[in-house]
Amino acid sequence: MGTHRRPPQRVTGGGRARTAATITLAGAATATGLGGTGHADPQPTAAQVRAKVDKLYQQAEVATEKYNGAKEKADAAEERLEKLRDQAARKEDRLNSAREALGSVAAAQYRSGGLDPALQLALSADPDRYLDNAAFVERTGSRQTAAVGRVRKELRDIERLRGAARVELTSLTSRRAELKRHRETVTGKLETARRLLSRLTAEERARLGQDAGDRASRSSAGDRQPLSAPSAQAPNYRAAAAVAYAYQKLGSPYVWGATGPNAFDCSGLTQAAYRAAGVSLPRTTYAQIDAGRRVARSELLPGDLVFFYSGISHVGIYVGNGQMIHAPNPSAPVRVAPVDQMPFAGAARVV
Repeated sequence: MGTHRRPPQRVTGGGRARTAATITLAGAATATGLGGTGHADPQPTAAQVRAKVDKLYQQAEVATEKYNGAKEKADAAEERLEKLRDQAARKEDRLNSAREALGSVAAAQYRSGGLDPALQLALSADPDRYLDNAAFVERTGSRQTAAVGRVRKELRDIERLRGAARVELTSLTSRRAELKRHRETVTGKLETARRLLSRLTAEERARLGQDAGDRASRSSAGDRQPLSAPSAQAPNYRAAAAVAYAYQKLGSPYVWGATGPNAFDCSGLTQAAYRAAGVSLPRTTYAQIDAGRRVARSELLPGDLVFFYSGISHVGIYVGNGQMIHAPNPSAPVRVAPVDQMPFAGAARVV
């Protein structure tokens, strides 16, 4: 009889319990692996943060130069639009004066028994009809034909100016949209860089040179002296004046889109330096490199503009001894730095 007994249920139940426990543990392990709650990503080192921040600053500077270029074009479009509007307003004033003169003549003719057909047409409230029927005016033989012709010309000029203004307004609207896109790109990159740097301790930021810029920005104007004398003289007094201006601005903060007198971005600094020397430079790095004669790195003289990166996104002003003055990025003020600190892309002598 003993051989026909069924196996104890606890054995089978125990197997199910072990299986369920195994599945539970496996599920927990899988959830941990997928959710990332069991193993946090390793914190980046200070050097890795600096590398990411430097990349973000470079990307922001590319967007800054695009913003500067778009702003320059938007400002020019806005200026042209205002001129067109002013011209149209002056034309409308002349048109009103001419209409008033014709109105006086019309009133006199009406009192004398009739209104010249040419005057009826010229005084019409529908300028399009007037222009369409201009030939009729010329056939009337009226002594007012010349005056009516002047009104017709003013109307045509006004319409032409209004058409040109519509074109400029469309261009300006497009430029402003472009400005907004570039502004959002710049601010986004800089905010990401700021968040990355905020993860570092003060000691780590100091080691990476972030605090050096703060100390330089707090230096007094009397402390802003050349770190070393130029190894060669500037080629002319304008270049020397530009270099002198750059030295005076050592310690000034970097602010993207700024052209001085108290803050600068990279091309804003070089533009301001040469503006102080009486030379007008374009606003952007990729335009400034074509503003003068290209020179080889071995031929650099104080005052030459030096450009960096393949996209010509950064510029400084050479001061001799293999050094330049430039506005680096938001983490550092205007400072003296080696030319070989960044990938060299070319140089230009503007005077």
